[in-house]
Amino acid sequence: MNEGKITEHFEKNFGIQINDFKYYQEAFTHSSYANEHSSKGMHMAYNERIEFLGDAVLELTVSTYIYKHYPEMPEGELSRMRAIIVCEESLSERCLECGFNQLIMLGHGEENNGARERKSLLCDLFEAVVGAIYLDSGLDTVEHFLKQTIYPRIDNGEFALVTDHKTELQEELQKNGSIDLEYVLLDEDDSDNDSTFKMAVQLSGETIGTGSGHNKKAAEQMAAKDALDHLDTAHGSDAD
Repeated sequence: MNEGKITEHFEKNFGIQINDFKYYQEAFTHSSYANEHSSKGMHMAYNERIEFLGDAVLELTVSTYIYKHYPEMPEGELSRMRAIIVCEESLSERCLECGFNQLIMLGHGEENNGARERKSLLCDLFEAVVGAIYLDSGLDTVEHFLKQTIYPRIDNGEFALVTDHKTELQEELQKNGSIDLEYVLLDEDDSDNDSTFKMAVQLSGETIGTGSGHNKKAAEQMAAKDALDHLDTAHGSDAD
């Protein structure tokens, strides 16, 4: 395995210094390569075990991040958002963007079958790399890595809420004709270098819902959800 190439890749692209390369060697070794290169009676470590650890570390860090940055989001929606962030489709894309697919060691059969582009393999590899970073440098370095690879995409609303509350609110209110709906910034708290936005959704100038989030889009979604909740309550009262 090209230790120098991997070490340079992490230093140059992520600002991560590798202390003990054995963890990265394990992360970038596929079982097919290990099976082909293990000597008689000698077992070469491959990345399934460290992937198991990385999966748990990733779940913890992403859970903590969205818990803090979506303070008004209920548990069910937090779970659904996390599932989208750490799903195979998402992590395989992050793996390709990081260039890890060019560094993994594959057996000849897997190489010939195009495994270097296989989503399941790429997802597993990304998790294995997170496990390697954690074992080698700790949780702070994992956070440093995720701030470059996953967190900005959460902030930009790429993973958005599973339910588009803004569209749902728009459609619900338009049932009674045209509407004048506007989202207004109420407050922005950037203490501890971690901004939180508070937005209001107004119908003809009257506030019908408020919400907070790590970016304006998320706060708007939560404000729309708050308005929908109030509408549901009002409809429930009318039914009574």
